[in-house]
Amino acid sequence: MLDTLLTLVLPLALCLAVACLTVVCVVALSQARRTDTVEVVRALPELAAVFLRFHRQRRR
Repeated sequence: MLDTLLTLVLPLALCLAVACLTVVCVVALSQARRTDTVEVVRALPELAAVFLRFHRQRRR
């Protein structure tokens, strides 16, 4: 019973979380100044690299 519940609820919860995150990001980007948006987009590759380094260090 619990396995079936988790099988149904977990994907739905993840989809809802992704949808909410998308809405929040779109609203934040639409209300930001253009210069702020450009700076954030330019910083994304560096931010991703930091998270990947952190993740690799944690796994060791």
